[in-house]
Amino acid sequence: METDERSLTDVLRYSAFTDDPAGGNPAGVVLDASGLDDPAMLALAAEVGYSETAFITGRDDDERRFRLRFFSPLAEVPFCGHATVATAVALAERMGPGELVFDTPAGEITVATSAEEGAVTATLTSVETRSRPAREDELTEALTALRWSRDDLDPGFTPHVAFGGVEHLVLAAASRARLADLDYDFDGLAEVMGRHGWTTVQLVWRETQDRFHARDPFPVGGVVEDPATGAAAAAFGGYLLTTGLVREPSTIAIRQGEDMGRPSDLLVHLDPADARVRVTGRAVPII
Repeated sequence: METDERSLTDVLRYSAFTDDPAGGNPAGVVLDASGLDDPAMLALAAEVGYSETAFITGRDDDERRFRLRFFSPLAEVPFCGHATVATAVALAERMGPGELVFDTPAGEITVATSAEEGAVTATLTSVETRSRPAREDELTEALTALRWSRDDLDPGFTPHVAFGGVEHLVLAAASRARLADLDYDFDGLAEVMGRHGWTTVQLVWRETQDRFHARDPFPVGGVVEDPATGAAAAAFGGYLLTTGLVREPSTIAIRQGEDMGRPSDLLVHLDPADARVRVTGRAVPII
């Protein structure tokens, strides 16, 4: 990698979990940020304006192992799935497909990349997931900020706080119409999420046994909504395992971003014998 001053601040732009640059979730990727300090990375992420920008801050002796950090326009985030996929695809395009290892603030993340007909697919393996029922006060505060009632929730899915590198409140909508009608109190939800340490609120609706639709408000990052959220998908996989909703090796499809005009597709691979969750998607350059 070049280390001149220009390359340090050059930002590649990729859209993750899509084959179309007009879909998916855009992420900034800086392949050599070794010369940037924290304020510089935060300022650059704010300038880019995407929900996250990923920064490779170092490279180990193993040429395919990197130190990776993530910044939203407002703050550093311990882990970001879509920016990880974007970074892995950018590296695979330059180094060739294969396994990559990222040391992130949330822990070690491995990503398997493969190429087919010019498109690169990436599968990240999360840290160990966990999930717990949401407390009554957490649920009440979140529903108030979302402007949802308890009748808007699917009784088949207990509200949980799930972890897949960072924490997300998981709520299941009773109908597709409820999920589509997202009009929440931005400042109010940001305050609730900041106080409880949630990165997004993972709102889902089950279309079939193995297909879900999702929306992810992200006001703590200065963004109304994420079009695709790999970290939340991993956490949701942990939720499905913890609650026993998945009891055998399975692949769950998540469709996200449709209601905001940036459709995204995430595949979540689950094995009850492994608390880690694998999330698959593609990423394409934004020209």
